Amino acid sequence: MLLSDIIRYNTQILIRNRWRSVALTTCIAIGVASVILLTGLGEGARQYVQNEFNALGTNLIVIFPGKRETAGAGPPIYGTSPRDLTIEDSSHIAHLPGVKYVAPVIAGNAVISYGARSREVITIGSTDTFIQTRNLSLAMGQNLPANSAERGEAVCVLGIKLYRELFGNENPLGQMISVEDYRYRVIGVLSERGESLGLDMRDMLLIPVRSAEMMFNTPGLFRILVQLTALGAQSDEAQDKAIDQIYELIKSRHHGEEDITIVTQQSMMDAFNSILVTLTAVIGFLAGISLLVAGILIMNLSLISVQRRRPEIGLLKAMGASIKTIQWMILLESGLLILFASIVGLALAHGLLWLVTQFFPYLPLQAPIWINVLALAIALVTGMLFSLLPARRAGSVPPAEVLRG
Repeated sequence: MLLSDIIRYNTQILIRNRWRSVALTTCIAIGVASVILLTGLGEGARQYVQNEFNALGTNLIVIFPGKRETAGAGPPIYGTSPRDLTIEDSSHIAHLPGVKYVAPVIAGNAVISYGARSREVITIGSTDTFIQTRNLSLAMGQNLPANSAERGEAVCVLGIKLYRELFGNENPLGQMISVEDYRYRVIGVLSERGESLGLDMRDMLLIPVRSAEMMFNTPGLFRILVQLTALGAQSDEAQDKAIDQIYELIKSRHHGEEDITIVTQQSMMDAFNSILVTLTAVIGFLAGISLLVAGILIMNLSLISVQRRRPEIGLLKAMGASIKTIQWMILLESGLLILFASIVGLALAHGLLWLVTQFFPYLPLQAPIWINVLALAIALVTGMLFSLLPARRAGSVPPAEVLRG
């Protein structure tokens, strides 16, 4: 039999056994779609986290008060610091070589009101460099004063969402709002920006760090954001040198105590990336088990099919079909079915991923090309391996015995 004859014959067999074909197609399609969907979700989560870190700014390092410590088998924790990180610490860091911007940060919740409208929002106390380090921009008005680290002026910059909810279409610039027990003059509004690592940049209030120090009654900083120059972050060695300089500076200012923890933007990104890649691989592997189950189903249903088609196979052998031809016929039948079911599964998975992105456009859900190829290859290899036994069983059908009935 020619290959075209075998394909035509197998197509007729698959159409004639509709129930078996639909059951196997459904099972394989679900297996392939599961691998693509779960991997696409994992890859989308990884891309989302990576975008979040990129949105933080470039060449960024974060200084936390307290030394990270590891005790026994427990998770790393930030120990209590004998000394607070202060605004003066940040001012000295700004003079180190390789440092471009430094933004001291004090954060807390504050009740804000304008007229009859009132709400509680995250209030960030920082300097005019906060906008540069967090890669933000202004939609209107001006930035915090350049002397925000020295003087606590009663001025503020609103997030775009906060501005719309408090002022609607009214021009906010120059208006006075109440922040807790203080009165602040609005001097600027931030441009549209989404959430960044859980902080909604649209729904926050930015005030001078000296004002936040007084409002929240704290001398210590929540953290210090440092943006390195391109030269200071051009290599791991240059970045390590800048970090070592910061450690040495803080140590000298804190009486020999190295009581801070410095985390780089790249290290945070690498840590999350490693976790999400591992998680994606695990859930992709678990989804791949469904293809193994599909292979077992192919074997069982093919064995039943071969048993029912013994007279037909015996007749083919009596007409001159060799054992090899019969075996290839069974394998090709499985291959055609798996290929069709895999294409259905791929279309189903990509259709669902597209549908999810319509409802959650900020999630970059996409399945890499390699996982599509891998899922198709696993489905074909698994299906063909589990078809070997039915193929051998078909090839061993004795024509004379079958024809005698």
